[in-house]
This record gives sequence, structure tokens and C-alpha cells, in this order.
Amino acid sequence: MDRASLLYVLLFPLSFVPWLIPASFWGHVLIVLVAYLLVPLAISMALGFRPEELGLKPPNRRGVKLFLLLFALSIPLSLYGATIPSMRNYYPVFPYSGPGSFLLGELGMGLIMLAHEAFYRGFLLFPLARKNEWLAIVLQDIPYTLVHIGKPGVEVPYALVAGIIFAKMDLEGESFAPSFLLHWLGSAFFDILCVL
Repeated sequence: MDRASLLYVLLFPLSFVPWLIPASFWGHVLIVLVAYLLVPLAISMALGFRPEELGLKPPNRRGVKLFLLLFALSIPLSLYGATIPSMRNYYPVFPYSGPGSFLLGELGMGLIMLAHEAFYRGFLLFPLARKNEWLAIVLQDIPYTLVHIGKPGVEVPYALVAGIIFAKMDLEGESFAPSFLLHWLGSAFFDILCVL
């Protein structure tokens, strides 16, 4: 088995760890950082992967342009999503009591989104994509979609499509930074809409 396939096989089970451990919001942030970022980074380094082989570098110009375009396109989707009662009732997922704690919650969400995108669009995607781009896109999208089960129903098909778009954008941008920024800023914008 080659290194990229071995990495995928070793990391795939970690996809579900954060969702199997009950925790408070900040406990969940810590679990996600360990399961999706620190452990995969240690395993990847042990297998001899360099950070740039995992999408851990600044995006190129194409990646930045795609991020800006997709963020603009996500605004009408967010406006529509905020009209769905199950979405408004579910988000934001962190407790808050005012502007300061809301901002702190969004920073916590930023850490979660960083770990998510590093895991799915970095560790699971980039090494496999060197051999077969579309197979890698599908293989990272399967666990990404599965972990959205249990959230409002519209999220599962949305995650399926978003996972493919995010992966293609990151491969074009040679970095998982575009999907991290799109996921985090899009999530924060949606949270604000739900609160308002």
C-alpha cells in the first residue's frame, strides 16, 4: 500500500471521533483540534509527508479568486437558509450571552473549521489527489457528508455538494486555506443572520 492510501486508511476512522464523544462546546473544540489536526499531522509527518503535500501552505491567486467568488455566491444561499426554521433554531451552535461571548464563540468555530478543512481537504484529499484527483475528491467527501447526519436535514445534501466544491477549489488553489476561509466566514455570516 502506498503512503497516500495508508494515510487515508489510518485517518478515516478519526472522521467520527469528535461526534462520538459528548462534550460542551469548548470541549468539542479541543476534541476536534486533537482528532482532526494534531493526530493527523503527527501521523502524516511520521509517514514522511511534507506540509505542502498536505495543502498546508498559502493559496495561489486562483485559490483566492475562487474563494472570493464562492463567498459572494454563498450570500444568497445563506439569506435563504436563514428563512428555514430548523436552521434558525439550530444555529449558532455555541452558547452566548452578548456580543463578546458571541465573538468568542465565532473564534471557537474558526478553530473547528480550521481543523475540519485541514482534515478533509488537507490530510484526506491532497495526498490521494496526486494519484487520482476525482477519486480523492469522492473519498474525502464521503466521511465529510456522513458527519453532517443529525444536523438539520438540508445540511446532508448541502455538505455532499459543498465537499466536492471545496475540494476542487482547494486543489486549484494548492491549499486548504480557501475552503477554511469560505467555511468559517460563511458560517459566521449565517450565524449572524440567524441571531438577527
